[in-house]
Amino acid sequence: MAAVSKSSAYSAQAEVGLLSRIANNEKLLGYLFILPSLIGFVAFFAVPAIRSVFISFQEWNLLTAPKYVGLANYQEIFADARFWRSMQITVTYVLWNIPIQTVLAVFIAVMLDKVSNSAFLRGIMILPWLMPNVIVGLLFLWLLDPTLGIINEALVRLGIGRQGFFGSPDQSIATIAGVNIWRHMGYNAILIYAGLKTIPKSLYEAATVDGANNWVQFWRITLPLLRPVLVFVIVTSVIGSFQIFDTIAVTTGGGPAGSTRTIIYYIYDQVFERRINMGVATAASVVLFMVLVTVTIIQTRFLNANRSDLAEYS
Repeated sequence: MAAVSKSSAYSAQAEVGLLSRIANNEKLLGYLFILPSLIGFVAFFAVPAIRSVFISFQEWNLLTAPKYVGLANYQEIFADARFWRSMQITVTYVLWNIPIQTVLAVFIAVMLDKVSNSAFLRGIMILPWLMPNVIVGLLFLWLLDPTLGIINEALVRLGIGRQGFFGSPDQSIATIAGVNIWRHMGYNAILIYAGLKTIPKSLYEAATVDGANNWVQFWRITLPLLRPVLVFVIVTSVIGSFQIFDTIAVTTGGGPAGSTRTIIYYIYDQVFERRINMGVATAASVVLFMVLVTVTIIQTRFLNANRSDLAEYS
């Protein structure tokens, strides 16, 4: 009996020692904390992504067994004028969305930092981002309605006249960009605002003593020291913009006249509308992935993402 009690005591002591070593090992503890997310990433992102590469070399309609066709799916999408048209529309959307959204986010962040540190205002800024894209799309579909929309009514009263917005081939992609700018600029502004708080105030005080005005301080101090945050905001915004779908699905459905049929909508069309062709759809997805990787590498190299100007002042 004494031997059993002694053995139990040793076992309990060993367990306590093991837990103590784990608690004191910060590296191991960090891996344990990210383990649930890592499992989810592998199961729901990594494995499906790898499997999609294999599917892109097959002809598969979900009803019959997959058939290996080599590069035929890639040859088909590269020969498809609609694929290139969808890429062109997507790039147009990105060029509308990213510059305006980033400039407005920086402006709002600077105003929050200079004028008011109110937590209430920061909460207001992030509210649009908390709303689902589908709800935001339906809201603006009503606001911009050519007949009943209150924005068109206001334009008529101002003597400008009614605009087609979602219903105009010339205005539709810019309108969708405007909707998503409204939804995301506040969230990006909060990220940039957090970056502003890392800049030492002593730099601005020294610049003021040297006679630099606010504009010079912004270009010589604020913008360079915001580089890491701006790189994160721009890269994630570009990746998200290339994947725009839900706003288009609830507002224009790819129209009018295909003017909002982006690359994601092209992929959706291959599977659910035009025909069930998983091979072509996943081939287009792989091409989009390679485009995003290339764009991200170019952005990080061009913006010197691996260098922080703040280190020069520390």
